Amino acid sequence: MYLEHFKLTKQPFSLTPNTDFYCELPAYREALNVLKLSLEQGEGFVKISGEVGTGKTLLCRLLLNTLDDSFVSTYIPNPDQDGDSLRRSFAHELGIQIKGDVPQHQLLDAINNRLLELHRAGKKTVLIIDEAQALPDESLEAVRLLTNLETEEKKLLQVVLFGQPELDAKLDQRSLRQLKQRITFSYQLKPMSRSEFDIYLFHRLARAGHTYGALFTTRAKRKLYRASKGLPRILNILCHKALLVSYGRGIVKVDTKSASRAIADTEGGYTATSHNKAKFVLFWLGAITLTAACAFFWKFGVLQ
Repeated sequence: MYLEHFKLTKQPFSLTPNTDFYCELPAYREALNVLKLSLEQGEGFVKISGEVGTGKTLLCRLLLNTLDDSFVSTYIPNPDQDGDSLRRSFAHELGIQIKGDVPQHQLLDAINNRLLELHRAGKKTVLIIDEAQALPDESLEAVRLLTNLETEEKKLLQVVLFGQPELDAKLDQRSLRQLKQRITFSYQLKPMSRSEFDIYLFHRLARAGHTYGALFTTRAKRKLYRASKGLPRILNILCHKALLVSYGRGIVKVDTKSASRAIADTEGGYTATSHNKAKFVLFWLGAITLTAACAFFWKFGVLQ
C-alpha cells in the first residue's frame, strides 16, 4: 500500500522470517557461530533460547540455509506431539517410508539403519526442533534416546533445540536431568540495544530499496524502540504501522505522531505507565468534549 509513497521496492517490516532481511547483529552472529562450531565438532545437543520475538525462527532458517552438503538436516517446526508421533516425523524427514502402524522397535531399527547409511556416506545428521518449549516431557525423552544411536566413535545424530525461556525451566526438572547434561553448547538471545536498533532499521529499509535519506525521525525511533523493548518482532509491527499512519497522513517521514498512533494501536507495544495512559485518554476526552461544546454554542448562536 505505501511502497510507492516511500519509494520502496518491497515491504521492509514483514513478520515472515525472511532471511533476505537478516541483519548480522552481534547476538545473531555469536549464536550462529556457536551453532556452526558445535555441529562441526559433532556435539550431541545444542540449545538456543530467547524471549518471544527475539528472532529464533529466523536464526533457525539461517542455520538450515548455511549447512553444506556434508549435513543432512531434518526440521520439525511443530513439536507439540507425543514421543511416537515425533519419531515418525523424524523418520519421515529422513525419507523413511512408514506403512501402517509400525511397531516402535521396527521404527527405531529403520531410523538406526538410515542414520548408519548416512554416516557411511560421510554425512552428519542434524535434527532441528523449533518452538522446543512445546515438547512434552515424553517427547524430550524420546529425542534424548534417539541420540543414543551411535558408532564406537561418533554420535549418529545431533540435535538443535530452539525455544523460549520456558524450555530452560522445563529442562531444570529432575526427570530431564539426563538430557540437560547432554547440552554441550547453549546461547541465549537478548533484545536489541538502542544502537543496534538504528543499524537494524537502516538495514531493513536499505534491503527494501530505500535510498532517500532518513525515513524515521530521531524522536520517533526513540519512541518506537522504548515501546518494543528491543524485540525485533514488535519493532517490525510498530514500524509497519507507523509507515501506514504516515502514508495515511500524506507525509513522507515517520514522526512522533505517527509513532505514537502505531504504539497506541498495538497490543503489547505501548509501554507508557498507567498514569501516562490516563493522561492520554483524558486529553482526548477533553478535546472531544470541547469540540462538542463549541458545536453546541455555535448552533445556538452563542459564538456567532
